[in-house]
Amino acid sequence: MTTGPTAAALRLQIRSDTDLSLVRQQVRAKAQEAGFGLVQQTKVVTAASELARNTLVHGGGGEMELAEVAQGGTRGLRLSFIDSGPGMADVDQALTDGYTSGNGLGLGLGGARRLVQDFQIDTRPGAGTTVTITAWAQSLGSAVHR
Repeated sequence: MTTGPTAAALRLQIRSDTDLSLVRQQVRAKAQEAGFGLVQQTKVVTAASELARNTLVHGGGGEMELAEVAQGGTRGLRLSFIDSGPGMADVDQALTDGYTSGNGLGLGLGGARRLVQDFQIDTRPGAGTTVTITAWAQSLGSAVHR
């Protein structure tokens, strides 16, 4: 069971490529603070980058909410990417490798899901999308939560 945020959530607007860079920087800094190893940092930053870009490109912009969370002795990050865009008609199709609604390779959403321990999508056509991911640092003496 995940406990609630351990500190006030950080909210960042996603309106431009500059904002995408800021998202990556903030996620990496918070992952370092939470004790993520280099590989874990890279995974969560990569997932965040993909989801932030989707928020901008497919959702018309939005925001990321970043919260530090804890479970037992393990610290983690919960990131929510929120937009008011067109939503997804078929989530299963959107998660299928190779499917794209734009000009990409169709690996971003499914790839992001594989990089983190928890992945949730809340979407409805015409009502926007919220993708929430949680990634955990490996604490001393325990395995990464899966």
